Amino acid sequence: MSEGKPERPPLQPGPDGIVRLSGGNPQIAKGYGNEVVQKYIAAMPGWQSEVGRKLDAIIEKTVPGIHKAVKWNTPFYGLEQGIYIVSYHCMTKYVKVAFHNGAQLRPMPPGTSKQAEVRYLDIYENDILDEDQFADWVRQASKLPGEKL
Repeated sequence: MSEGKPERPPLQPGPDGIVRLSGGNPQIAKGYGNEVVQKYIAAMPGWQSEVGRKLDAIIEKTVPGIHKAVKWNTPFYGLEQGIYIVSYHCMTKYVKVAFHNGAQLRPMPPGTSKQAEVRYLDIYENDILDEDQFADWVRQASKLPGEKL
């Protein structure tokens, strides 16, 4: 134990056996392919799971054959394994979508980042996702170099 820091009890799995991190983000082991991403989506809390299903469906339809992975408890989508264009993550009150070369998209996704090329789209519970705009961003991103992660 570090001096001056209280020891935290370990996180406990929920009834489904999945540990959820701060903000409700599911702790899913690193893996590649659709199965691990579907496990992550199913474990997303409440309304966020439906957002995950919708994002996944739009990405798959827009970029057939896209590669999927879960790394750092986050689903990633790319044109090849290890090179990713978009990901998302559960926060307490929203789902944060990251476009890894989002500064090159037009129009740019609204959320800024400390990383020059990354742009975010935050989706809150009662937001209506502009599916056409999201698909267009994914289409544009698929024509740009991905981020090696």
